Amino acid sequence: MYEHLKLDNQLCFRLYTAARLVMQAYFPYFEPLGITYPQYLVLLVLWEKDHQPVNDIAHLLHLETNTVTPLLQRMEKQGLVTRKRGKEDTRQRIVSLTPQGKALEEKAQEIPECLLQQLSDRMDDINCLMGSMPALDALIEGLTQKAKSK
Repeated sequence: MYEHLKLDNQLCFRLYTAARLVMQAYFPYFEPLGITYPQYLVLLVLWEKDHQPVNDIAHLLHLETNTVTPLLQRMEKQGLVTRKRGKEDTRQRIVSLTPQGKALEEKAQEIPECLLQQLSDRMDDINCLMGSMPALDALIEGLTQKAKSK
């Protein structure tokens, strides 16, 4: 057995497992709001700056537009967002929050703090984890650049 092929030596496995378990930890907060984790991410983008093109949302979430579009379509059916043709470029779709989508911001405002508290209850040093954000950002940027160069 090659040492570097052992599961315990895989960074990717830890990242995958942590991401999956964090999304699972969010579920009890999202269920009463009737949203999923990917929808929450879209809402975060739009709460920060409303009326954005689909391409910009996809870029901010490091996703392809063909991944984001079905998500936005479901959110539109739920009454959370609207999608309208751009005024300057009619090929472009501008996504905007509905009053219902805006109202969720108030209901969701405590979610980050609740989740952080839940994590810190289970960890000795949450600051260490929060301090790893720049390293994770660098990893994401590096992998994004590599994917673009293919």
